[in-house]
Amino acid sequence: MPATDTAAFPYAVHLDIKFDALDVIDVPSLVEACTDHWYNQTLCKVNDSVVRLGVMQGEYHWHKHDNDDEFFFVLSGTFIIDLEGRSVALSPRQGFVVPKGVIHRTRAPEKAVVLMIETATIVPTGDA
Repeated sequence: MPATDTAAFPYAVHLDIKFDALDVIDVPSLVEACTDHWYNQTLCKVNDSVVRLGVMQGEYHWHKHDNDDEFFFVLSGTFIIDLEGRSVALSPRQGFVVPKGVIHRTRAPEKAVVLMIETATIVPTGDA
């Protein structure tokens, strides 16, 4: 199945914008309410980008984004980004940019909470 078919993957991906400008975003409450092993919720829009919350445990599939960079910032847990030829393990308060066109996979051996900043038009599961 194509990587753009979100139904083909066992992830809870919510692309709706949950908060408007001037709203308080209570991340701890969202994390506490999360029951999915791989949860991705768009929190807000900032110019042409969005900020997404990820509550993750397990592995995401290998994929790439042809036209979009992705920024990951870890709030809690350990978050691993596998690239071809190396892996980068991020701890809380560390961030990493995956440039457009780079094949990657993300993993969280135990529950990790991550903020992601990316364009509003990105397809989270990758480009076909």
